[in-house]
Amino acid sequence: MRRRRRRPAWLRGLAALLLAALLAWLGGFAWFLHAAQRPLLPPPAADGIVVLTGGADRVETALRLLAEGRAPRLLISGVGGPAEFGELARRAGVDPALAPRVSMGRRAISTRGNAIETRAWVRRHAIARLIVVTAGYHMPRALVELGRALPGVALIPAPVLPAALRGWREFTALRFLAVEYSKFLAAEIGLSGLGGLAPDLRPAAGPAGGREAHPQQ
Repeated sequence: MRRRRRRPAWLRGLAALLLAALLAWLGGFAWFLHAAQRPLLPPPAADGIVVLTGGADRVETALRLLAEGRAPRLLISGVGGPAEFGELARRAGVDPALAPRVSMGRRAISTRGNAIETRAWVRRHAIARLIVVTAGYHMPRALVELGRALPGVALIPAPVLPAALRGWREFTALRFLAVEYSKFLAAEIGLSGLGGLAPDLRPAAGPAGGREAHPQQ
């Protein structure tokens, strides 16, 4: 009877390391799924609100928080195309007269870009407490990037649960969330890239309906 050859110690160690990494990833992903499903609770009062565009209900939620008086001003970061405040206000069902309290940031093209764009706005208005509005699945990554760009600023999450992901147990939604979780891990260790802003072809938006010069980053 032939003796079974034992695997080298280094191979057994590598297998154990990969198994531990997989278990850690799965445990973190379970936490991530729970965090992504948390309902929006009314946030406490703050000095400002930032909403990171890119998904349903985010801008509408932020405008309603502004209308409720949760903060005196709002930055909509990553506004795409020709979107104007009047149309956004109509969709959210808020008074267009809020326009002077809303800034439209049009240069951010990534979460890191959102953080850079927000940093300039926060400094301009001396904001110490900031409500952050984005999708629940995007919130962990957004807080990492914003926290890195805004040391000393208190970030108050106000997550939105998109209707399309309420049935997250479906394979397509689960795969999407796994990709987003991996992006969050990459942001945590600083692999989110160095860019994030579109070329500065025009001034960054100031209060809706007007423009102001974009400050040095």
